[in-house]
Amino acid sequence: MKFNPVITALDVSDREAMRALTAALAPYGGIFKLGLEMFVGFGPEIVKEVISDGGKVMLDLKLHDIPNTVRKAAKNAGLLGAELLTVHASGGGAMLKAAAEGIREAGSKTKILAVTVLTSIDEATLQNELGVGKSVLEQVKSLALLAKESGADGVVCSPKEIKVIRECCGPDFLIVTPGIRPKWAAANDQKRIKTPSEAIQDGANYIVVGRPITEAKSPAGAMQDILNEIESM
Repeated sequence: MKFNPVITALDVSDREAMRALTAALAPYGGIFKLGLEMFVGFGPEIVKEVISDGGKVMLDLKLHDIPNTVRKAAKNAGLLGAELLTVHASGGGAMLKAAAEGIREAGSKTKILAVTVLTSIDEATLQNELGVGKSVLEQVKSLALLAKESGADGVVCSPKEIKVIRECCGPDFLIVTPGIRPKWAAANDQKRIKTPSEAIQDGANYIVVGRPITEAKSPAGAMQDILNEIESM
């Protein structure tokens, strides 16, 4: 089976809908993103469910707390068998190091991804509402370097920052990119977006796609269309 860089965002509230999606898409070998909606609704067992259905899991909890709490949460995520786990880079170096320590304590191969700046945040929001004096690009670069120095395996960033992070963090640093919309899909609430082929060409390891797949009449067909687009670049 070819490597599938598509992470499908299972942002649904219905357990049966989730099971139907994993059944349809697991044969493609990609990763499924489980976020707060599913995790809060159904608890940690939902991770084991997806894995038992043949899927790999990106546990997108965006942990952001004191280091000791994050260490314990990361350890539990590792024990659940998550492939990827997200934490907020803005939690600081000590918190990021604690997350990595928790994974080691679990004896797990879970990769830590540091979230830089959410794709729903633009320049005006970052500066006027959050009080960050840097541009989005500068803030993302700064947080990516902090994440690498603190032992994270990679980052989550918008497609607009892929090239800069690849340049400053090197070829082995994972880059996971939401804000992906195929040419035939609506942008919805994402503000910093690119197409799947553009993101992969720029250097992303994985792209996160949600509604264009999960709300399609044929999720498997939508997945295949995206893979075809990437392969034809």
